[in-house]
Amino acid sequence: QVQLVESGGGLVQAGGSLRLSCAASVRTFSSYAMGWFRQAPGKERDIVAAINWTGGRTYYADSVKGRFTISRDNARNTVYLQMNSLKPEDTAVYYCAARFGTVVLTTRYEYDYWGQGTQVTVSS
Repeated sequence: QVQLVESGGGLVQAGGSLRLSCAASVRTFSSYAMGWFRQAPGKERDIVAAINWTGGRTYYADSVKGRFTISRDNARNTVYLQMNSLKPEDTAVYYCAARFGTVVLTTRYEYDYWGQGTQVTVSS
């Protein structure tokens, strides 16, 4: 079983930045594909970004391309989401997800493990 704990959410002004972290409790973190999802009230839980087990391949939702960066530090069992140029529409609960495997996974159905989520609120 994989335990995921997100942190780093908060309230920021539009145009500001936040860095989310996801700490994973697994034996072989480098063997897991990781993703960030977000869910706003009344909305679906949608992909934000994903990364393969080495960090060599990434995926970004169109809405965050050029603004968000996903990265991982396998030595620390941690995945990050650097969020820049934040917009009010980025407001959501952000979730970390994991699945054993080597490739980038881009839908929520492909992930087995989920964190509790961290709230990100962007004000104008």
